[in-house]
Amino acid sequence: MAPLRVLTVCHNHPALHPGGTEIFAHELFRALRASGEVDGLFLACTSRLHREQKPGTCFQTVGPSADEAVLWVGRFDRFFLSQLDLPGILPELGDLLTTLRPDVVHVHHTLLFGVELLFLLRRLRPQAHLVFTLHDYFPICAHEGQMVKAGSHALCRGASPDACHACLPDIPADRFLLREKHIKTLFGLVDTFIAPSRFLRDRFVAWGLPADRIVVLPNGRPAVAAPAPPRPTDGPRAVFATFGNISPFKGTMVALAAMERLAEAGDTDARLLVHGDMPFQTEAFRTGFETAVSALGTRVVHRGPYAREDLPALIAGVDWVVVPSIWWENAPLVILEAFQHGRPVLCSDIGGMAEHVRDGIDGLHFRVGDPGALDANVVGVPGHRDGDRDGECCAVRAVGGAVCRVHVARPFWVCCRCRRPRHRERGRPNERDVARSNSPRKPRAPRICPRSTTRPDAPDAAYRGALEPLGPFRIPRFSAGSIDQRMT
Repeated sequence: MAPLRVLTVCHNHPALHPGGTEIFAHELFRALRASGEVDGLFLACTSRLHREQKPGTCFQTVGPSADEAVLWVGRFDRFFLSQLDLPGILPELGDLLTTLRPDVVHVHHTLLFGVELLFLLRRLRPQAHLVFTLHDYFPICAHEGQMVKAGSHALCRGASPDACHACLPDIPADRFLLREKHIKTLFGLVDTFIAPSRFLRDRFVAWGLPADRIVVLPNGRPAVAAPAPPRPTDGPRAVFATFGNISPFKGTMVALAAMERLAEAGDTDARLLVHGDMPFQTEAFRTGFETAVSALGTRVVHRGPYAREDLPALIAGVDWVVVPSIWWENAPLVILEAFQHGRPVLCSDIGGMAEHVRDGIDGLHFRVGDPGALDANVVGVPGHRDGDRDGECCAVRAVGGAVCRVHVARPFWVCCRCRRPRHRERGRPNERDVARSNSPRKPRAPRICPRSTTRPDAPDAAYRGALEPLGPFRIPRFSAGSIDQRMT
């Protein structure tokens, strides 16, 4: 049986711009090719931002692989998601489709390509199954797909011409209506939409996409050859870290504000390691970030950009991965990476973050954009052990009179006052469990970390006809035994 021919389309190549969408799309393509059942091409876009135009053709190679290429484009309308140089690229794209004759075209984004690409694909390969993975909210939101209101950074809960005009007053309301109709018309050519989270699916259904054409299929990750070793258990677990690009919407300043609150409270243990760069950020944001980092001294270290292959070594020295984004993240790559290396996640309580991280099981949630919530509910105040008996950590916090939501990585309790793990024999309740069981309230079973389910080899039935198989891709959720060894 001949291999399935798949054309994978993404708006950039991870070798040029290592964003989450680019990394996932490329890893999925390589996993499909390695399975031996899929043949095809990975086609990305590029522009003057990363490369100069070459004479004679719009296509350029990237790396040594013959099955990967980039299409150079010069003009793109980010408001209408429209390609302005169609006469220059259509002939070569047409020749590529005629030569490759794909059975499936999997589009991961239409930035730079333009949504008109969907019409070209349907016109030249009408028999191909057209799949579109919705990685963010660019089709819905003209404010860089963030669904966050300009200026105030307040969360946007739905798009409409009037609401969008109020957010971006320089653009007339009727242009937002034209944008919506333009994108929806071309989206009507897609056979199957993929949503990596239920939250994102619901947003696009509310926007107007047919619910029966959207399949929820969480992103997967290839297996990690050498996961980060477990952290030592003979001291406080107080090393926190952020990974990825630094921007106002990623909430890095929220994490820095929480560290400032801890410093004012006398915390001497907590440290924050910030990994990543600040591409495309304003000088004002860069200055504010650098000033905040400098003011916190050794409590915060900005380690700068990092290579993907360096992640295991970087995360090995981390106790908690922090994802403080203030926008509706869909399926952050950093959460999947943290789970693969056995690290719990502290994340904002919205969007795909709250969906992927189960509060009290895989990590903890805190109120979005609130450094006080990150401080009071997650990090804790060190050095106080009220109720300490026989060396057992306290379970009640005094800050705000709140009760500590203890994160359990079986077989350890992790106290959020002193952040010291306490071993508990598996299966035997400790004094706190007994006290709970004797109370009138129904006792809760100890929370078990981590996620124990795995994605099967065969994808969802609605996606199977379009792109099969996914090969080694799985959601990085480990069995209880394996995660215990990593986190204890």
